[in-house]
Amino acid sequence: MDAAPIPAAQLAAKARTPFPGESQDYRLARQALLAEEIEFRRHMTRVAAQRQALPEGPVVAKNYRFKDENGAELGLIDLFGDKQTLVTYFWMFGPQRERPCPMCTNWLGAVNGNAADIKQRVALKILGRSPVERQLAFAQERGWRDLDFVQTVGDDYARDLGLINPDGSENPALVVFRLDGDEARLFWASEMTREMADPGQDPRDAPDIASLWSMLDLTPEGRGGDWYPKLSY
Repeated sequence: MDAAPIPAAQLAAKARTPFPGESQDYRLARQALLAEEIEFRRHMTRVAAQRQALPEGPVVAKNYRFKDENGAELGLIDLFGDKQTLVTYFWMFGPQRERPCPMCTNWLGAVNGNAADIKQRVALKILGRSPVERQLAFAQERGWRDLDFVQTVGDDYARDLGLINPDGSENPALVVFRLDGDEARLFWASEMTREMADPGQDPRDAPDIASLWSMLDLTPEGRGGDWYPKLSY
């Protein structure tokens, strides 16, 4: 039986500010914040364990088709390769867009830096409605070398997941599948919709999958209320 965790406030009391000259107000506030950070870490660990313990998800019965960078038409099962888990990200780069979504681009840039490591554990595919050649051309422009882009053949996948809006615009989707014999099952999909956003905040998952925002959250200015990344500066 695991021992009970030490209270967060007790652990936080062990911290020391690395530079001299702090005020008492700073130390007390920083110590209180550290206790909350410890509790947050513990909550994230519990959420991850709860996610990993999900029961079997539904079998993906529809024969969705995809096209890889070699021009081969594949089924969902084929995207797993030799892995048991498949992580997919549907990005907003449909044929109606001249350029892809800046937010999707920002996120994929960060994922590219970790993709070689991620693919040691799971399959990772980036799905888009634009021709795969068009996606690869943009990836080359950005210097992305470790992401595998796949074109959705037809719009069944995007429409079934509710990713195409009535005006033709798109929504992104992070979806994880698990292999079960010769079938693919849904393991987890982001279900935090725009309607679930808290007042004054953009919709986002928890934990936030975008390292951009996690980094800015460490700063006194924070992520701001009206700033978003661009494709170029």
